[in-house]
Amino acid sequence: MIIKSLFRKITNPITNQLAQIESQLLKEIEQNRILAAQPLIQNLKKSDTLENIADAEFKVFSQWGEDGVIQYLISKINIENKVFVEFGVQDYKESNTRFLLVNNDWTGFVIDSSQEYVQHIRSQDYYWKHDLTAVCGFVTVDNINELLKNAGLKGSIGILSVDIDGNDYWVWKAISAVSPQIVIVEYNSSFGNQHAVTIPYQPDFSREKAHFSLLYWGASLSAFCHLASQKGYIYAGSNSVGSNAFFVRKDSADNIKECDFHKNFTRSKFRDSRDENGVLSFISAQNKLEIIRNMPLFDVESHQTAQIKDIYFNE
Repeated sequence: MIIKSLFRKITNPITNQLAQIESQLLKEIEQNRILAAQPLIQNLKKSDTLENIADAEFKVFSQWGEDGVIQYLISKINIENKVFVEFGVQDYKESNTRFLLVNNDWTGFVIDSSQEYVQHIRSQDYYWKHDLTAVCGFVTVDNINELLKNAGLKGSIGILSVDIDGNDYWVWKAISAVSPQIVIVEYNSSFGNQHAVTIPYQPDFSREKAHFSLLYWGASLSAFCHLASQKGYIYAGSNSVGSNAFFVRKDSADNIKECDFHKNFTRSKFRDSRDENGVLSFISAQNKLEIIRNMPLFDVESHQTAQIKDIYFNE
């Protein structure tokens, strides 16, 4: 015990010092990324309407190139209320809206189902330096509007970003408390662009529990485009890796080119599937649906539910 105590006395200060150095280095890296993005932003502001919004991509805090696409869109749209909402942000290290927060000083409201993640966000410098609210909650159709109203959000806002790996279609459909000028949703490219399908709504849906492969979640791009049209949005395009789609409210879309989702579709090359032991199985895009062939999907146009094998393998 004495030796362990002495060891801790020696190593703890070193560990704390290393953690401080690592934290400072990360801050410097982030600041350099922000500075490096400034010329790119200026070029986007000067650019004409892009045929493909993926050409605007650059990454600071987003997982892929969403930071650049967002900067392009807000440079072409007169944003009435510079407020964003994002669901499923985890620890907020990678997100669609963090660059907006620290670079453009937008007001933000983020939600995640993990209290640990939310506490982490609240402990960061950007939380007090900017107007950000982080709330812990499991988003459902029944509570989403209440969550937004409790945060004081109503009417037109700048951006809504939905990434909850499950009921994304149903949650966006249910939202009535706010009217975002730009909506970003993650779609499941494995479902292709011919069928307007989504997982049937389950309030407690969990991607990890639904199927061991983690391939069964969300909705197709076609389903989101169908919903977007009903809610008064145009499809502005997707990111280059085939994961996030961008929609613009029609009354804000004068300077945005509307895309044909049948032609502007990228099937992602992600190979993040798991086997029954939870180990990465590296299933290729063309084989993903075979793994989940017996799972049900809901067609948002016909309002019929059928198994994947009957939708995709009987064509």
